[in-house]
Amino acid sequence: FTYKIDGYLCNEFDSSFEFTETPDQLKSIAEIDSDLTKDKIMDRLLVGDVGFGKTEVALRTAFKVIANGYQAALMAPTTILAQQHYETAKERMKSFDIRVECLNRFRTAAEQKEIMRRLTLGEVDFIVGTHRLLSKDVKFNKLGVLILDEEQRFGVEHKEKLKELKTNIDVLTLSATPIPRTLHMALTGMRDISTISTPPKARLPIETFVVEESDEMIRDIIIREISRGGQIFLVYNRVETIERYASKIRNLVPEADVIVAHGQMDSVLLEKSVYDFSK
Repeated sequence: FTYKIDGYLCNEFDSSFEFTETPDQLKSIAEIDSDLTKDKIMDRLLVGDVGFGKTEVALRTAFKVIANGYQAALMAPTTILAQQHYETAKERMKSFDIRVECLNRFRTAAEQKEIMRRLTLGEVDFIVGTHRLLSKDVKFNKLGVLILDEEQRFGVEHKEKLKELKTNIDVLTLSATPIPRTLHMALTGMRDISTISTPPKARLPIETFVVEESDEMIRDIIIREISRGGQIFLVYNRVETIERYASKIRNLVPEADVIVAHGQMDSVLLEKSVYDFSK
């Protein structure tokens, strides 16, 4: 299918973006627009560091496909990432009467069933989800584009199902760290590639300090971050004593809400902890 780009509608959507696009973002958008208006299936890899604006490029792609009467799907490897993409998409598209839904474990069985019913009838324009979107009971009405976030993090079984789904639709793959096979496909011409290498204008370089640990320093850093509305990752290296260390931090900084997460936790509880932190 050859998509038609509605200049006025796209300008309206673009102008609702609260940041200034980087030159690489604009170049990537132009390359994808060129793919969409050609009569060959798009298979493009979009590479860029975390925070460099890949999601906005993906949302503009989905918007153009939806404006042509087709559905768009975005698939992420984790429930939390899918939920974050859903919230971003819903916020960006709320002024354009685009029906956005999310299919992941945070939805009850009844909610999932209703979303799938509406998806099949074409009453959902943009669906965001995990590999749940590959299940047999998920049927699209008129899918136009599939956006894959970090495809290399999906399992072998999921990749086989993706091959079937990709047969007749445009595909945009986002990655901060593409695996060698994916890069090889792009560099040999089997897949087109766009790169975002310019950071957003206001992005500051990361500063790293190596210092001797002290309670005073830890409290000072945490208080400073909380006072500016920020969050803190504190990495600790022993699961056996992590709760004891968390108690120490709670006593040291009673102003902070402390959540513990580690790889030996029950997967559902771990996911909830990380989701609570991300909200």
